Amino acid sequence: MLSVNTHNDWDPLKEIIVGSAENYTSHDRELSFDVFFHENLFRSDWAYPRLKSATEFDTSSRSWKIKEKYVQELSEDVENLAGLLQSLGVVVHRPMTLPPDSNFISGFGWQAPPVPALNIRDNTLIVGNRIIETPPAIRSRYLETRLLSPIFNEYFKRGAEWATMPRPILTDRSFDLSYARDTESTLGGPSEPIENPKESPFDLGYEMILDGAQCLRLGKDIIINVANENHRLAVEWLKRYLEPEYTIHTVYRMSDNHIDSMLLALCPGVFLARHPDIKKMMPKKFQSWKYIVPPEPDRNSFPQYNDDDLVLTSPYIDLNVLSISPERVLVNESCIGLIRELEKNGFETIPVKHRHRRLFGGGFHCFTLDTVREGTIEDYS
Repeated sequence: MLSVNTHNDWDPLKEIIVGSAENYTSHDRELSFDVFFHENLFRSDWAYPRLKSATEFDTSSRSWKIKEKYVQELSEDVENLAGLLQSLGVVVHRPMTLPPDSNFISGFGWQAPPVPALNIRDNTLIVGNRIIETPPAIRSRYLETRLLSPIFNEYFKRGAEWATMPRPILTDRSFDLSYARDTESTLGGPSEPIENPKESPFDLGYEMILDGAQCLRLGKDIIINVANENHRLAVEWLKRYLEPEYTIHTVYRMSDNHIDSMLLALCPGVFLARHPDIKKMMPKKFQSWKYIVPPEPDRNSFPQYNDDDLVLTSPYIDLNVLSISPERVLVNESCIGLIRELEKNGFETIPVKHRHRRLFGGGFHCFTLDTVREGTIEDYS
C-alpha cells in the first residue's frame, strides 16, 4: 500500500477502493432519502418512475424492498469490476462487509437501517494526500465511511492526512428544500412536493451537507456543484480548509447534487458531458476544453423493471465512467453509442458489465474511490 496521492480522475491508476453490495436489501424511504433523490423519484420526464409518494405500493412500511435477484446480480457485477481492475495491475481495496443483521443507526430524533459501502465516492473526497470524509446527506448512510476505516487508518499510518467535515444532526429542518420545491430546476417537469419538515428540539437550521461526488478535481482547481444552502455551507468549509493551495469554483444547480453523471474529466482538456449547454455553466477558464457529448441513452440498453422496483437514477447514469489512464476508460458494455463516441475521440474503451445501475444509484465512478494515481498537482487552466 502506498500513501494517498490523487489530483484528478485520469492520471494512471495505482490503487483504488471498490465498494461492496453485500447485504443491500432495501431502501429506507424517509425525508432525507426523498430529498436526495427527489429529481429522480418525482420528475415526470420519461427518465424517471411515476411515483407519487413513499407509500404508493406499501402503506405498512417505508422500507422499499429490493428483489434478491437484483442484489445477487449487482454483487456479481461489482466483484467482476474488482477482478478486472486487479487484472489491469491496480491494487484493489475493499470495505468491511455490512452485517446482515445490523442494528438501526440512531440520531437525535431519527432512526435508519444502514446500507453497505457501495457508492463510496459519495461520502469521501480525496484531494492530493488528504482523505476528507464529507457530511452525509442520507440518514441510512450516516456511518457508511466507518466501513472504510481500516483502509483509511492504514493510509494515515503511511502519511495521509485524514479529516472529517462537521457531521450534521440531520433533523428534518436541517435540509434546504428549495431545490426540491422548485419545479423549474434542471430537468424540469412537474414534481410532487416533499412533506413539510417536522420540528425538533435539536434543530440548528440548515447544516453542511455535501457529497464527494459533487466535486470535480482538476489539479489545483476543484469545481463543486451547489444546488442549495446545505451545499453552500459545506463549500465554505472546504474553502477555509483547502485554499489557497487549491482554488474552489462553484457551479450553480448543474444537477440536484452529484456532478459525475453530468460531467467528468477524461484527460487534460477533455470533458465527457451530458449535454452541450454544460459548457456555459462552467468557470470561464474551463470553457475552452473539449466537451464530448455522447448520443442519447438507448432505453433498450437497460433491464426492464416493474412498477414496484424503485429506480434511483436517470438513463444518463452511464456517463459515470472510470478512467484508468488518460487514454483508457471503463465503460458500461451496454452503452454502444457512448463507446463509439469515446473511441471516435481517441480513447481506448474497456467494456464492463453493470446491469442494475439505475436501481442502486451508481456507475463505475460512484462504486469506486481512487486513492493513488501517478502524477503531481498541476494547473490545467
